[in-house]
Amino acid sequence: MKNFKFGLVFVLFWCISVVKAQQNACACCSENHNAFDFWVGEWIVTNTDGSEAGLSVISEIENGCVIKENWTSIQVGYTGTSYNFYNSKLKRWEQLWVDNQGQYLKLYGQKVGNQMILESDEFEAQNGEILVNRITWTSNEDGTVRQHWEVLKEGEVNKTLFDGSYTRKK
Repeated sequence: MKNFKFGLVFVLFWCISVVKAQQNACACCSENHNAFDFWVGEWIVTNTDGSEAGLSVISEIENGCVIKENWTSIQVGYTGTSYNFYNSKLKRWEQLWVDNQGQYLKLYGQKVGNQMILESDEFEAQNGEILVNRITWTSNEDGTVRQHWEVLKEGEVNKTLFDGSYTRKK
């Protein structure tokens, strides 16, 4: 009888551990969680005129739940990091960018077709204008990614801050 009880307890614990492992095996494997995977890789980033802007290493961390960017600008001494994740509760992508100059940017949005489109909350510029940052990453058929950072005023493009192309390092 002791062996039977031991066996029953063993089977019960084994079943619980298998179920737990299956539940935790892929907490971030939904289509929404994978929507920004096209940006993962090691990239040489160029400006629209073809000049080099910098290097970007984008990797999945935290069991694939977070996409981390490490940016190194061609401008000596400028680096930054972004953390990107799908917020299941709010059903949106979020990004927090921080750099070595003390600047930060928070963005929110969705993937639409082959583009990830993220925007900031409204903010007041030094001249009093109310603006919004919008950054769009486009997954191109040739494997490159375009990053286009615009500033919007009253919903219209006011200016472009960055327009670059990500090409995978060989």
